[in-house]
Amino acid sequence: MDLRQLRYFVAVAEERSFSRAARRLRIAQPALSRAVKEVEAFLGTPVLDRSRHHVRLTPAGAVLLQEAGQLLERWDESIRRVRRTAAGEEGELRLGYIGPPTEPFLGRLLQEYRRRYPLVSVHLEERTPERVWEMVARSRLSVGLTRPVPTDGGSGLKTIPLREEPLGLAVQADHPWARKTGVPWSALEREPLVILARREGMGLHDAVITGCRQAGFSPQVAHLPSLMGTVLNYVEAGEGLGVVPDSVMQSAHALKFVPLRPVVTVPLVLVWLETEDAPPVRRFRELVAEWKKAGQLWRDPA
Repeated sequence: MDLRQLRYFVAVAEERSFSRAARRLRIAQPALSRAVKEVEAFLGTPVLDRSRHHVRLTPAGAVLLQEAGQLLERWDESIRRVRRTAAGEEGELRLGYIGPPTEPFLGRLLQEYRRRYPLVSVHLEERTPERVWEMVARSRLSVGLTRPVPTDGGSGLKTIPLREEPLGLAVQADHPWARKTGVPWSALEREPLVILARREGMGLHDAVITGCRQAGFSPQVAHLPSLMGTVLNYVEAGEGLGVVPDSVMQSAHALKFVPLRPVVTVPLVLVWLETEDAPPVRRFRELVAEWKKAGQLWRDPA
């Protein structure tokens, strides 16, 4: 069994689909199926439970996914370190981030960082909030742009708050609420809601549930997708109202954002490990603080 076969297995396991994994890897599906069968032959046990309608991990497959992920991360990091040494680069910034909340500024910020520090190699990892937090805590990432995650207080992580993002509704443009300047949480009691799954965003998910319960009701959840883009797709399809942070709507031109009242927010922070505060991390942190002070992280929509 080689690393290529492991990567193929991880793609199928994460996508829960051979066809989606093949598109992600840009390979033919028969080659992908063959590689997974070779993994199972090597291990002497099935790692995937297949049917016409689903692909699921077996208990052995779940263990392999966890171990393979760590092995591949370690291998990739080893390769990057060898290449940096051979190329004579002066440092590396391994940045983890969550997508929609950072979209308004991350590209501009990295462009300025590269302009100031052209010899620093920048490596990006888009992950869930919990995964970014975990990878920073384990020194697999230098720094993260993410949401806070509850810990036991002994992780050694430091944070800088960047913004409190207000929650609101993503609605279709012709929805009766689309032109409102605000909607009370209590109005959602009988509405089908689409919210991000808790395993993909604990802080956001819990904030939505808390907002509903403080208004005196338990939400009617229509869908719990794993990606914020899928939340918006469900809304566009008329499957319910999306409860999202305002930053998510920056590029959702077909939908309208309606603030919820009273205001409930979810934080976005910069996080790093105090004992791993290398010069590239300090320079990046200084740049973020500079832009925050100058109001350059979020531009006026006008």
